[in-house]
Amino acid sequence: MAEFYRKKKKFCQMCAGKSVDYKNPQIVSKYINDKGKIVSRRVSGTCAKHQRHVQTQVKRARFMALLPYVK
Repeated sequence: MAEFYRKKKKFCQMCAGKSVDYKNPQIVSKYINDKGKIVSRRVSGTCAKHQRHVQTQVKRARFMALLPYVK
């Protein structure tokens, strides 16, 4: 039965048109896990270009004290 199951391919949300900005902590917090680490590209489904963008936005939100460094 398991060989017939196919997972849906993850696609980049930002390539589809959504944007991530450090000023909106609800959206940025989707890209960090419960320990406060940035979620990997494999888990989040973003492409390499937009993963780098997400990384800078998370770091900016942490610097501006919108997100905690550690939970």
